[in-house]
Amino acid sequence: MGVLSKLVTWARLSSPWVLHLNSGGCNGCDIEILDALTPRYDLERFGVLLKGSPRHADVLLCSGPITKQTKKRFLRIYNQTPDPKFVVGIGACTMSGGVFRECYNVEGGLDGVIPVNAFIPGCPPKPEAIIHGVATLLASLKGG
Repeated sequence: MGVLSKLVTWARLSSPWVLHLNSGGCNGCDIEILDALTPRYDLERFGVLLKGSPRHADVLLCSGPITKQTKKRFLRIYNQTPDPKFVVGIGACTMSGGVFRECYNVEGGLDGVIPVNAFIPGCPPKPEAIIHGVATLLASLKGG
C-alpha cells in the first residue's frame, strides 16, 4: 500500500462523510438519525459530516425496508458512491423488513440488495445506539 493510498484511507476514516438514505418506512429511524446529527448528541465530534450527494459520501446510513420501487435506487446510489464505501443499516426494517415484512411490495432487508458492513438493531434505535454503531464501525476499520 502506497503512501498516498494510506493517506486517503486515514482521511476517510478520520472524517467520514455520510449520506442518509430512506426507503420509505415509518420514518422513526430517520428522526433518530437526524437527532444523532443535532448538537445534543453531536455525531460530528467523530468527524462525521452529512453530505447530500452519493459522489461525496464514504458511508451510507440506510433506513427502512427495501421495496420494489427503491431497490433499483439503492443499487444505483451504492454504485455512485466511491470506493472504499461502507453501508450501515439502521433499524429492524433494514435487517428483515421489520413490521412491513409481509407487505405486497416489500422485498426484505437491505443485505439482499447491497452489501452491508454493520446493522444497528432497534425499532427505532436510539441516537446513542446509532452513534455507538458508527463509532464501532470506524474503529474496526481503523484496526483499533
